[in-house]
Amino acid sequence: MTAITTGPPSAHGHHSQPAGRLARLLRGRPQDPAWVRPAVAALLTATAVLYLAGLSRNGWANSFYAAAVQAGTESWKAFFFGSFDAANFITVDKPPASLWVMEISARIFGLNSWSLLVPQALEGVATVGVLYATVRRWSGPAAGLIAGAVLALSPVAALMFRYDNPDALLVLLLVLAAYAISRAVESGRTRWLALTGALLGFGFLTKMLQAFLVLPVFALVYLIAGPPRLGRRIWQLLAGGAAVVVAAGWWVAIVMLTPAADRPYVGGSTNDSVLQLTFGYNGLGRLDGNETGSVGPATRSTAAFGGPAGLTRLFSSSMGSQASWLIPAALIGLIALLWLSRRSTRTDRTRAAALIWGGWLVVTGLVFSYMSGIIHLYYTIALAPAIGALTGIAAATLWRIRDRAVARLTLTAMLAATAAWGWVLLGRTPGWYPWLRVVVVLAAAGAAAVILFGRSHKFLAVAAVSMAMIAGLAGPLAYSSSTVTTTYTGAIPIAGPAAAGGLGAFPAAGGSAKGGFPGAYGRRFPGGAEGFPRSAAGGAGGRSFAKGGGGGGLLGRDTQVSSALTKLLKDGAAGYTWVAATVGAESAAPFQLASGDPIMAIGGFNGTDPAPTLAQFEKYVSEHKIHYFIGRNQASFGGGTGDAAQITAWVQKHYTSQTIAGITVYNLTSPASS
Repeated sequence: MTAITTGPPSAHGHHSQPAGRLARLLRGRPQDPAWVRPAVAALLTATAVLYLAGLSRNGWANSFYAAAVQAGTESWKAFFFGSFDAANFITVDKPPASLWVMEISARIFGLNSWSLLVPQALEGVATVGVLYATVRRWSGPAAGLIAGAVLALSPVAALMFRYDNPDALLVLLLVLAAYAISRAVESGRTRWLALTGALLGFGFLTKMLQAFLVLPVFALVYLIAGPPRLGRRIWQLLAGGAAVVVAAGWWVAIVMLTPAADRPYVGGSTNDSVLQLTFGYNGLGRLDGNETGSVGPATRSTAAFGGPAGLTRLFSSSMGSQASWLIPAALIGLIALLWLSRRSTRTDRTRAAALIWGGWLVVTGLVFSYMSGIIHLYYTIALAPAIGALTGIAAATLWRIRDRAVARLTLTAMLAATAAWGWVLLGRTPGWYPWLRVVVVLAAAGAAAVILFGRSHKFLAVAAVSMAMIAGLAGPLAYSSSTVTTTYTGAIPIAGPAAAGGLGAFPAAGGSAKGGFPGAYGRRFPGGAEGFPRSAAGGAGGRSFAKGGGGGGLLGRDTQVSSALTKLLKDGAAGYTWVAATVGAESAAPFQLASGDPIMAIGGFNGTDPAPTLAQFEKYVSEHKIHYFIGRNQASFGGGTGDAAQITAWVQKHYTSQTIAGITVYNLTSPASS
């Protein structure tokens, strides 16, 4: 069989047109059909509207990162190290790259919901554009448009590109790296491999080792399909590896070489080491489940987050609706692309594209499926670009050769798998638009009938393509629409409407929310203000965030701080390094955002880091560096253990307290009488 090319002739061969940069790819080539440029403009415009519309309804979104952004706008030291507080007591439990983008925005426009979240949304639009450009370069504009649309409408993408977690920047960097490795395979130039390595290295500074899941895939693809001779390919890969080390290592080296007394404690580590954080909590601990010291009791089941480990995890009742809608079609497409290119030359781009995106999907998917440590549902955003690319490339390739029976049958199989899986996913929310899955099945059946039996007529071709798009994207579009019109707060958001079966992991503080998901799990609150349960932070949540309140909290509870407590903190800030201390950054975040002053997060993210010790805390108090201690105010994994528990007991024993809006506050300048 002859090699199957997947794009216009000018995009193949080693002498492609010289002006093949991202901007020109987005504009299109002169020989493109007239519909290409308007279609690309419509895709990017629609993506921008989807991700930006009503963005402020999420308030601070994840207040843990919002508080760190606030700190970075007030202190360049906090900016560099990724400190949680402007007094630089402790860092967040991730590297700071994603914070840098939001902090620059907040320094320019002031700290508010829009300056915090708009950069995330724009990163999403850029990711869709780069994915289109990457796929379009080898496989044509139709494939690129399908890939971009699949990514843009993935429910988890509609969630995370409107949120302040690190995943938005991470996915953008990964797609940029895929573009760079594609250019390297195309040209054989070392600079593109170096750029690939640099982008993955910067991805490490965004979310550590997760950025490296695609690294062996990209290296293997270039080793197989790169144009130069084998020896030169190996040397070039070493150069790319050096770029990874430099791009990721400069910040790590500075943190390691800075004396502990001159920098914040490395949050999430058990020994104040960024390397221990890298290979422990954020590395091997995620794979083998050995995450003690940072996430609470080691015996807590991971089923509370992503469900039991196994091959079906990505399709489970909790995780399936986030990104798996087109995984069956993508896998069928991957097999088809590898089969069609089985007799092609070593540098064939059909096979190279299949290996880039197929390797990305398979390796990342298997890691997510079998990791025994903490995994959150929103991690699946890392699968969405590969799913979109494989679906688009396979659909466009098979469509071009649909005169062959095997191509028609494969397209039909992709449609059937998509419709069947969409039927299952939509069936998990039986009371939510029950007619939608009927539409999906009918559209898939109509498209398959035209593909199998229709004649080569323009009208029928347009009808088949339109029905296929409805079959593949109607479900994700509906879930994404539900996502962007819903208020989300907390560290563990979940896209889409509440599914039957749900997670069922955390009992609500006041009963379960309707629809299957516990109200305390912290994912979504339909209708904004009225959907928020009350929490001990004070007030009845979900209101305007204009006066320093804000969304957040591990369990998605209200983080509005009462005006009385805010006034107490503000009035007592003068002369103190930290206006208050409390156990856990998730508890500290709303108070820091409300007061605008540093709050010491004892024990880091969840109150389990060994910082500070009781002796250190006593020293801070004796030096009048901390004014208040705020008692436990949020349900979390144990509410702090070890040093944090000792500190809490010591404060309760030695200092007077008062209750403000349901919060117990201890004045560390007012010792209790014996």
